[in-house]
Amino acid sequence: MSRFGATILDAEGHRLTPDEKALFRDTRPFGFILFARNIDMPDQIRALCDEFREAAGHDAVITIDQEGGRVQRLRAPTWREWLPPMEFVQAAGAAAAEAMYIRFRLIAHELYPLGIDSNCAPMVDVPCADTHDFLYNRCYGTDAASIALMGQAANDGMLAGGVLPVIKHIPGHGRATADSHFELPHVDASRDVLSRVDFAPFKALRDTPMGMTAHVVYDAIDKRPATLSAPMMQVIREEIGFDNLIMTDDISMKALSGSLSDLSHAAIEAGCDVILHCNGTLAERAEVAQAAGEMTETAQRRAMRALSYRQTPDDIDIAALDAQLKTLLGEGVHG
Repeated sequence: MSRFGATILDAEGHRLTPDEKALFRDTRPFGFILFARNIDMPDQIRALCDEFREAAGHDAVITIDQEGGRVQRLRAPTWREWLPPMEFVQAAGAAAAEAMYIRFRLIAHELYPLGIDSNCAPMVDVPCADTHDFLYNRCYGTDAASIALMGQAANDGMLAGGVLPVIKHIPGHGRATADSHFELPHVDASRDVLSRVDFAPFKALRDTPMGMTAHVVYDAIDKRPATLSAPMMQVIREEIGFDNLIMTDDISMKALSGSLSDLSHAAIEAGCDVILHCNGTLAERAEVAQAAGEMTETAQRRAMRALSYRQTPDDIDIAALDAQLKTLLGEGVHG
């Protein structure tokens, strides 16, 4: 079997252009990611997903950011609106794990029929008092143990619905006081504190099919952001024990400096399996695809392992689940 291209790429609009089709045909990306600009109506999304897979020449993973709350690409009136995760968990109280399972089983129910078989969740970063606002209410709680429990419930709900989870932002973005979309955060916590707190939910969820890196510098371990750091990747693989597929966070985010080509090379050299590139021109996507090249043999094995988690959604009464969630949380469950 030919190896996949070591990329997850995006598209400009509702359907692929001829140039996009040609690029994807030539580079065979492992997967694709959707944004709000790609979303219109269900039939259009299904057609776009079909085009992605046809162009790539294989049954490519198609993912999306459907966390609920501020970060969700499918929105009302066609799809459910969700409370931010932190508010959702607080509203659920003692029933939070059950509610989180249902939340992500319902999200999977909306994604899977569209041809979207992955979701960039759960986000199990552990927040602190100084966590940047871009992240805080996306968190699942305030302590590592409860966050891990919520993350596992989210994983279980998505997998039951035929959707592959992507745990993020490994090994932990919660202490960052800067928004990595715009600048590079530094975390000065000790190695011991990081291990006991920040890394703990990722270790608990190390069997998640895929993970996404944090563009964060952990000063106690290395001076490079985790995405580009071989020592940090060693922590992820050995201490945390995550040996499934690792994608970068968007390689074009302003936290990282350098050319897309150099950054892509550096991330692969550090130990990432796949380069995620979003929101760029066709030429930039081509640059990343060329720099990333084909997956390594090890990355390909991890990719096939991730794909082995695919399953047909379980047979469940969605209306009953909706009603159960409303009972748990009240009528404000969807935002």
